[in-house]
Amino acid sequence: MKQNRMFHIVTKTWNPITGCYHQCIYCWARKLTEKLRRRGVPKYKHGFKPTFHRNELRKAKYFSENDFIFVSDMGDMWGDWVDARWIIRVLEAIRESKATFLFLTKNPKRYHQFLNLIPDNCFLGATIETNRDMMYFRNRISKAPLPSVRYKAMKELEWEKKFLSIEPILDFDLDVFIKWITEINPKIIYIGYDNYNHKLPEPPLNKTQKLIKELTELGFTVYEKTLRKAWYENKH
Repeated sequence: MKQNRMFHIVTKTWNPITGCYHQCIYCWARKLTEKLRRRGVPKYKHGFKPTFHRNELRKAKYFSENDFIFVSDMGDMWGDWVDARWIIRVLEAIRESKATFLFLTKNPKRYHQFLNLIPDNCFLGATIETNRDMMYFRNRISKAPLPSVRYKAMKELEWEKKFLSIEPILDFDLDVFIKWITEINPKIIYIGYDNYNHKLPEPPLNKTQKLIKELTELGFTVYEKTLRKAWYENKH
């Protein structure tokens, strides 16, 4: 059982843009940001309202070539609400760095607008927790684009270094989900369960293990995060 809450390949996080309007019911970053705001941390004085932190840009040039930087883990810098000028400034700062950078979004269609500006030292990632749109909608998981919209955007994305986060994993249709992932063709996949007891519509553990096994046999690099029985499997 793995209990890593951060991607283990990440060496540092960097937050030049924070905040998000997706309102995912399982979001830990929104809760943490509000806690930091109440404590009076200046960077988070606006809470989870999308904010551009210009003073963060200068940090990019100090990252080493051995660093793997998770960009904006405290928000979604690719949300439709994010000013394009903010994104461009972040990409310009990355271009001056020798480190490797990871983006992760629930709005990957916006990558397409900036492909000619994104440096080669970037992994473009998306969170896709399930293939079941209706379940996602009925459970009011998030106001983000539906999983099928994210899948389509990532499948059509012409980029070699793709990253997929299936976390927190929600129940899925095995054959369909594997087809989606195969068509996206990510270099790296992380899979894990919810860490915060939200009682989400999770798959049973053996189903998730079968997904991991089949993806691994197909040649994908799959890393396990929190793997456990679904919350309802522990009921007596």
